This record gives sequence, structure tokens and C-alpha cells, in this order.
Amino acid sequence: MTELERRANEMRSDIVRMIAEAGSGHPGGSLSCADILAALYFGGVLDHDPERPDWEERDRFILAKGHAAPALYAVLAQAGYFPREELLTLRKLGTRLQGHPDSNLVPGVEVSTGSLGQGLSVAAGAAAGLKLDGKPQSVFALLGDGECQEGQVWEAAMFAAHRNLDNLVAVVDRNCLQIDGDTADVCDPGDLAAKFQAFGWDAREVDGHDMAALVEALAAAKADRAGKPHALIARTVKGKGVSFMENQAGWHGKAPNAEQMETALAELAAPSGEESSRG
Repeated sequence: MTELERRANEMRSDIVRMIAEAGSGHPGGSLSCADILAALYFGGVLDHDPERPDWEERDRFILAKGHAAPALYAVLAQAGYFPREELLTLRKLGTRLQGHPDSNLVPGVEVSTGSLGQGLSVAAGAAAGLKLDGKPQSVFALLGDGECQEGQVWEAAMFAAHRNLDNLVAVVDRNCLQIDGDTADVCDPGDLAAKFQAFGWDAREVDGHDMAALVEALAAAKADRAGKPHALIARTVKGKGVSFMENQAGWHGKAPNAEQMETALAELAAPSGEESSRG
């Protein structure tokens, strides 16, 4: 197991723990995007500084699929934005770690998100602002594939291409499931790479659980300033890493009980050959 894979696995364990402790949350889509966030934050792609969350030279990351907040909290805690022990306060009265991320409360959260469809518009606006100010930083946004059923996503896509926002990278967590079932059955988003290309974007597919491929694709998109925004369609597994959650729409927004949590943590500990240190 590589260092990045280890970090992603630890994030998954933290996700399971915090949602089980809260008794509510969204494990499926949080687990599916853990590798993407690990690659972005720890793979040398995102310029950021936990000691200076408002550092002007930072790249921006926006979690458009705000219900996957546990994954964002897990990566921010690992990066040092706040203590990992605080993760177990998820969704509790008085916590900073609400069910959807709040930029007024949590260091490292750029934008309060949760209403699906809006994140890419905010990211495009941030990218446009950086361009107008002559700044070299990049903006990354992580979308859900069910979220791509929202019309506002495609308004933002049209705007970004029109404004030549080559400092914008949209990553779609393509796990093919949403709360009501298979995305193909609810409202089929189809070939998302082809759709983004039709809107004037540079777009490619990537294995969302291949860490080396993710780092390469993210870094390449960030470096490419040829006049087009970039879309990475990351093929992922809903509930990745926990066998009874994988590819199960029912785990979109349901917390594991204590027994299920222990089973999940044991599975997540197995690949590293280590016992869970915080279980």
C-alpha cells in the first residue's frame, strides 16, 4: 500500500467512525471520493497551507456535492486544518462539522455547499475572478454524477468554456448511484466526458481508485493552460472499501450501527495488515 493509499484508507475509517457516531450522514458518496481527495491534497497537486487557510496563493477546492462533507472533513483533519479528534463531533449540537460544510466555521472550507448544482457555478466564478486579477492559481470542484442532472451544472459549463477558464478543473465522482437508485434509471446523465467536450471543455475519464492515475490526471489538468476548462470523469464505486456498502444505493444516506461499524473498520484495516489504531 502506497502512502497516498494509506491516507485514503485512513480517511475511509474516519468517515465510517464519524457517521456511525453521529447516527446520520452519507457514507456511500463519501467513501467513493476518498481517493480523489487524497490525491488532490496529498499528491502534490493542490497548493494549500493548513497553517494559513486564507493564504492568497492557495488553489481553491469546492465540494459541490456537499453531502459528502465527511470526506472533506477527513482530508482536512489529516492535513492539519483541525484536530482529527474533532471528527467525532460530526452533526452534533454545537459542532463546527455540520452535515454540509460551512465556510464560516471550518478552516479549509472555501464555500458552504449542499444545494446540488451550485458548486460548479461558484467554482467558475472563482476561476473567473482569479483570471481577472491575473492570478495563476487553480480552482478544483468535485461534483456528484447525480448532481450532473441539475441544469445549473451545464449553465456553469457553458460559462466556463465561453470565458476560457483553463484554471478550472471539475472532477465528477462517477459512482453511478444516487439516493433513488442507479443514475441511469433516475435521469441518465449518459457519457459525461462527451457532454463536457460538447460544451467546449477538455474532458477525459480516469479510474477514480487508481491513485497514480488520479495524481497524473489532476496534475496534468492543472498544468494545461490551453484555453479550455478541464473535466475529469472519475469512475468510482459507491461505498468503496466496505463490502456491504459497495454499489448499494441504500447506503447513500444511512449510518452504520455499532456492529456494522466494527465490520467496516476491520475490512478497512485488512489491506494494510494492521489493526485499526483508533477502533
